Amino acid sequence: MKKFKDNWEITQNWQLIYPALGILLSLGCGYLIAARLDFFFESGTLQHTVYLVALTILITYLIIKISLFCFKKLKNRWILEYRWQFIAVFMVFAITGSTAGRISSPVMNAIGVGGDSISGWIYWPLRILIIFPLYQLLLLIVAWIFGQYQFFYTFEKKMLSRMGLGFLFTR
Repeated sequence: MKKFKDNWEITQNWQLIYPALGILLSLGCGYLIAARLDFFFESGTLQHTVYLVALTILITYLIIKISLFCFKKLKNRWILEYRWQFIAVFMVFAITGSTAGRISSPVMNAIGVGGDSISGWIYWPLRILIIFPLYQLLLLIVAWIFGQYQFFYTFEKKMLSRMGLGFLFTR
């Protein structure tokens, strides 16, 4: 455990929540992907269960390997004090993106612009325009929950400034 803590620069035991949550979320994501690829065996059989478990473990392993590769690539670009913060930042991005995608359809229906009522050429650009501010707001809320508010506030400020929306941050 000491080696694990040293590797991730964990100085206090409460910080172990981030690697644990990262593994659990990777497993959940691996399961959801495996369940989508589940068309080889009849549901409820032993072969089906073994296939689903094996595929979940394989996909989870790939997700973790890709994440570790990304950590190495972003190490010098993102200014983070500790390595465990990379896990928190990735979780914030994942949760925010999933949430924004999930709530965009009900928001579109609430304003009376469902996918069936207008052309896809109008619906999708409009949905993206609606998702964008929702995503920005959700990003800061989820970042605050995970203790990464300062990183994401700086990240958003830089991103929006590059998009020509820097006036939103002037006082």
